[in-house]
Formats: sequence, structure tokens, C-alpha cells
Amino acid sequence: METLIIHPESKEQLTAVKAFLKALKISFEKKENVNDGYNEEFSAKIIKGREDIKNGKGITLEIDDLWK
Repeated sequence: METLIIHPESKEQLTAVKAFLKALKISFEKKENVNDGYNEEFSAKIIKGREDIKNGKGITLEIDDLWK
């Protein structure tokens, strides 16, 4: 069987597509658009970095300190 990827352009379209699939009893899954077209490995590193910052890992540098 095929898998379709649908790109609704508005919330209204998304709601209509979900209602249509439910009416036809077609299973679907929600997947957040994490990488927005970027390489998945790169996106995973960005996500990991954001999680590290939230967890207190990392350091803060002043711009002037970058040139020392």
C-alpha cells in the first residue's frame, strides 16, 4: 500500500483532511515538521542542543570573547 504525505496550507484545510480521513476510517498519524527541509542528522543536533540548553548544559560567551 502507498503512504501519502499531505501538506495543508491552512488550519481549515488540515481540519477538513482529518475529518475526511476519520469519516472514511483511514488511519493517520500526526508528525511534527521538525526539520523543515533540513538534513535529519543536522536537525537532530539542533534539537539536542536546545534540550541541553533547557537542562542547564552549555556556556554563554560575549561576542568580544570570541576574538581572544
